[in-house]
Amino acid sequence: MAEKKNKTEAKQPSLEELFEGLDEVVARLEGEDITLEESFQLYQKGMNMLKQCNETIDTVEKKVQILDEDGETHEF
Repeated sequence: MAEKKNKTEAKQPSLEELFEGLDEVVARLEGEDITLEESFQLYQKGMNMLKQCNETIDTVEKKVQILDEDGETHEF
């Protein structure tokens, strides 16, 4: 039986994809032909992407471990 994936299990964008998306948002915000409403929507989109970046980085940091002189690992 095939398992259904819910929204939380959907593929998360990579950090590189998020950074590219943030660059696009900034470029559009810096453009001349943008309404105030569009700028608010882009700001919100950018903040959501930034939150995803921070969550991804936090997850990676928790997984990083340091190998000590005795060959034992310790959390970073």
